[in-house]
Amino acid sequence: MKSIVVTGASTGIGRGCARVLIDKGFRVFGSVRKPADAQRLSGEFGSNFTPLMFDVTDSAAITVAASAVEAALGGTPLFGLVNNAGIAVAGPLLYIDPDELRRQLEVNVIGQLLVTQAFAPLLAATGGDKAGRIVMISSVGGRNASPFVGPYNASKFALEGLSESLRRELMLLGIDVIVVAPGAVATPIWDKAEQIDVSRYSNTPYAKALGAVRDYMLVNGRKGFPPERIGRAAWNALTTAHPRTRYTVTPDPLQDFLVKTLPKRLVDRMIARKLGWGDKKT
Repeated sequence: MKSIVVTGASTGIGRGCARVLIDKGFRVFGSVRKPADAQRLSGEFGSNFTPLMFDVTDSAAITVAASAVEAALGGTPLFGLVNNAGIAVAGPLLYIDPDELRRQLEVNVIGQLLVTQAFAPLLAATGGDKAGRIVMISSVGGRNASPFVGPYNASKFALEGLSESLRRELMLLGIDVIVVAPGAVATPIWDKAEQIDVSRYSNTPYAKALGAVRDYMLVNGRKGFPPERIGRAAWNALTTAHPRTRYTVTPDPLQDFLVKTLPKRLVDRMIARKLGWGDKKT
């Protein structure tokens, strides 16, 4: 049975990826941070799921997990790695706590590199085996930035660049790197977004717009794709004979196309009008 490591498997996209991959006949090693999540997922997925206890910012714990996976593989290569774990920090950049930005980048960028460094050797080809693949879960926000989620956008823009460099470097080892970029996905992250306290920005010029944007994201996020839809995209990226370098998976492809295609200044004005700022000149 071929094996795949999925980070951030406790909920959302990571759990959706684990479910799809197990249904497709893979053994999944899924990273979680809480023993309760490890127990819950083991009960849900059965013997083809093995929990790994680590936070993606904890290099020592990642090393221990990689050693455990190597021992379980028994000399066979790892088929795939899905770098999914991540967080989203929101707020206007002029007022965001720099420590929040550091945390955002630590988890969404440096954490992905730490995991890749630990598990990539297990993906390398051995004997007649073909090397495994790495799937990076990015976002449509990795190429198009929105107001008030600048830290998250910055991390995903960085992840896109990291992934491209990795893909070109890992050609030497025969390891491919593919980006999967979801749009809105119906995950528990939206419940967390509802709890974000925007009152700390009440004395800033952004107070009114922040509330409107949060409400818009909550409504549209909960209408997003189920996590298993992203899981199927990851499975395709891991298994198709000739994968693309990047897959965009969004419930609103037209909006994604327009935002990428229209002149940036025009999109700026559209956003300003939507936020009730009028046609601000720059």
